[in-house]
This record gives sequence, structure tokens and C-alpha cells, in this order.
Amino acid sequence: MGEGRNPLERFFIAVYNIVDTPVTFFREKVVQPNQKEYYWYHQKFRRVPTIDECYPDDMVCFTEANEQFKRDKLVDSSILNILRQRFEDCVIYETPDHKRKCQPLYDQYTEATDNWFIKYGDLGFYGTVLTAYMKQKHRMVWENRHGPVGTGMNKREVAEEVA
Repeated sequence: MGEGRNPLERFFIAVYNIVDTPVTFFREKVVQPNQKEYYWYHQKFRRVPTIDECYPDDMVCFTEANEQFKRDKLVDSSILNILRQRFEDCVIYETPDHKRKCQPLYDQYTEATDNWFIKYGDLGFYGTVLTAYMKQKHRMVWENRHGPVGTGMNKREVAEEVA
């Protein structure tokens, strides 16, 4: 700042410089060089070990995996909500011919819904990472024995169960 026009203005400029100079120096030399730049508007969490990587008695690992599971569920639910909203907007905008023009969005939304239900469906509000892991295990066992879920049981195995 330049010199003042009168002694009172010069006094205020001197007081301002006494207060501002150390603060500016500290910010430019210490804070800004050590500051991490975040290019996202949300907090980034590092991925933690999943439940199958935790020891059975490690409650800290279980809690971290459960919190990660809850965050993933929120993100997946938000993505599903965005896809649904895009499809609804397309239907509203393309009303007379929406079946042809909005079909790719509908297919994408349907696939995402199926995948969300495979991972989180039937767990309820209080579902934990352990119940989701057990659901995944039971689904894999079923598919090993009977084929993909939804295709029905193999006819040979049904005959063996009856006999």
C-alpha cells in the first residue's frame, strides 16, 4: 500500500501492515505449500479391507468394512436415483416417441436396478456387510448347484430330489 495523504491515514496503513504482513507470510510460506488440493466437492475416503480380508476377531476391521459398505450403498443408491431421473426426464421430453428414443436409458436403469438388488436387496435397512457377504456366498452356492438365479432348477436335480 502506498503512503497516506495525512498522518492519521499513514498510521492506519502502518497498523494494517503490522497485522497483515505476518499473516500473509505464514499463509504463503507455510499453509499453501502444505495444502492438499481437492478437485472434488466431496470427501474422498480410501478403500478399506473388505469383510473377507478381516480376521474373525478384528472388530476395527469389521467396523471399517461395514462403514465402507454403507458408503457404497449410498453411492449406488444415488447412481440408481440419477439413472431413474434421466429415464423419467427422457420420457417426459420425448413423450410421443419415448419407447424408441428412451430404450437405452431404460435398459441401463433396469440393469443397474437388477445389480443393486443382487447386492443390497432383501437386506433391510439394518443390513450389514456380513449379511451382504453371506447373501453373496449363498447366491454363489446356488449358482454352482442350479445355474443362474432366475432360470429355475435343473430338471435332473429336481428328479433326484423327488426320488
